[in-house]
Amino acid sequence: MHHAADGTLIMQIAELDSPSVLIDLDIMERNLRRWQEHCNAAGIASRPHVKTHKIPELARLQISLGAKGINCQKLGEAEVMADAGLDDILVSFNLIGAAKLARAVALARRIKLSVVCDNDVVADGLSDAFAAAGMRLDVLAEVDTGGARNGLQTPQDVVAFAERLSNRPGLRFAGLMTYPPKGKVAEVRAFLSEAGELCRRQGLEPKVVSTGGTPDMWKASGYGGVTEHRAGTYIYNDRMMVAAGAATLEDCAMTVLATVVSRPTPDRAVLDSGAKSLAADLLGPGRGHGHIREYPDALIEQLHEEHGVVDLSRCTGRPAIGERLRIVPNHTCVVTNLHDRVWGVRGETVEKAWDVAARGRST
Repeated sequence: MHHAADGTLIMQIAELDSPSVLIDLDIMERNLRRWQEHCNAAGIASRPHVKTHKIPELARLQISLGAKGINCQKLGEAEVMADAGLDDILVSFNLIGAAKLARAVALARRIKLSVVCDNDVVADGLSDAFAAAGMRLDVLAEVDTGGARNGLQTPQDVVAFAERLSNRPGLRFAGLMTYPPKGKVAEVRAFLSEAGELCRRQGLEPKVVSTGGTPDMWKASGYGGVTEHRAGTYIYNDRMMVAAGAATLEDCAMTVLATVVSRPTPDRAVLDSGAKSLAADLLGPGRGHGHIREYPDALIEQLHEEHGVVDLSRCTGRPAIGERLRIVPNHTCVVTNLHDRVWGVRGETVEKAWDVAARGRST
């Protein structure tokens, strides 16, 4: 391993041990540029969700390409990003309890922080904390446009809640936020349109209308009135995004480098990469736990903690013991959180080593 004159790390993938997470820099950079160009053309701000990579350097790259700020799901992620100089952060999760409220106030003293909220218990806590600190916090009302997770249930609920937010000390109603279900563009548009209009009738302008998710990100402009979109997985993509139609395998930048450690039978191989390396997310029956690039007909049928069991019965060629493989994971975000470091590669050359700085920051 050595460094070029410009500080670029120079080594070969062959020098890495397995399991290791590799990020194809050409693919990743293409993914980032293509999405930012799409947002620019659609007149929507990009606010990337950093849960996928959890790496400040990549968040700064997204900002440098034109993103307006970043999205974090947890305060721990936001604190890591703020420490690294990211200064416009939306935390898209209800914050409950004295410890989190104190951390949110401290974070808001040094960056532009905004949060989401969908109930009065959370709103009361935010109001008490920020009013006591002599501050005003921008709060987006989280709405359920069909995703059946958090969120206010009807446009009428939204405007009533927005009024209550606007009347609480320490808070400022800033707009609407949702995580839309895939394939429901018309329904999302109708909900957001009615909720926005009801708010405006009460003199409450939703300056921010924030949608999210990679599966339908290319359709976000169809939601109508959207000011920003929060996509995360798009930076790497994965088999879930391929299944959703948001990407192709050629758009998947992350692979897990694995080694065949056993061939107990002609139709079975065992890898050194199990659930603690690949994550256990499944796409559905018979789809397996990842796509092996070198043997696309192989099926990773079982993951134990450190063993990946591969069915080779549909393959023409078969891997040998000691052979190294690259696996496109089902769900990149979980794989990221399983590893301390990822490696940026071009071809067979390793150019970057990134510590996953916000790994495990789930509080």
